[in-house]
Amino acid sequence: MKILALDSSGLVASVAYLEDGKIKGNLSYNYQKTHSQTLLPMLDSLIKTLEIDLKEVDFLAVANGPGSFTGLRIGVATVKGLAESTGKEVIPVSTLEGLALNVNYADGLACPIMDARRSQVYAGVYRFKEGEVKPEEVFEPVNCEMVRLCERLNELGEKVYFTGDGVPVYREIIENNLKVPYVLPNPLNQYQNAGNIAVLAEVYANEGSKKACDVTPIYLRKPQAEREREAMLNAAD
Repeated sequence: MKILALDSSGLVASVAYLEDGKIKGNLSYNYQKTHSQTLLPMLDSLIKTLEIDLKEVDFLAVANGPGSFTGLRIGVATVKGLAESTGKEVIPVSTLEGLALNVNYADGLACPIMDARRSQVYAGVYRFKEGEVKPEEVFEPVNCEMVRLCERLNELGEKVYFTGDGVPVYREIIENNLKVPYVLPNPLNQYQNAGNIAVLAEVYANEGSKKACDVTPIYLRKPQAEREREAMLNAAD
């Protein structure tokens, strides 16, 4: 199976190519430029370097959220454009599940956290069963305050392995509020990785894929402009 995957849901822009269970190429940039500036050049470089024939690719895959509103729109729009032009179907993959694979060795709970601003995170809690690639969801992904997430993790009472761009932002809150043992990520297993999206997409391929028009981002909360508009309307009332 051949899968071309993209992830621009967070700070990192990443593209990867999987063929028959092997990651043939994986590019990731964590730089000041916007994903709209980096994603397509990275994709073009990957395709040319690996001599990928898009006609022979079985599926396209994309991290469809949660995450940055702009980043998600760029990633989903890019993969939909590719799908429309090549006639390929798309496998959307949860950004949080992709991040969880960074710590698939966890002998406790895998907890990816993404900075959602205003002391909040997008977070998931997962557990890996021996021999399985897909993580088992402990509870549904949430958008909540980091302090509240620590409380829920304390209630679960298991060792926690963190990953995600929210770790350096909320490290102090973790240190001050988490009562259970925990492990923080190193720079190599902290950020999004399109290779993880490709690996999970290969698993999900057996469950089906989607036409480009049916792929949508998962935000977990309303965009800021919409929230501000509602606040103004409520204040007017």
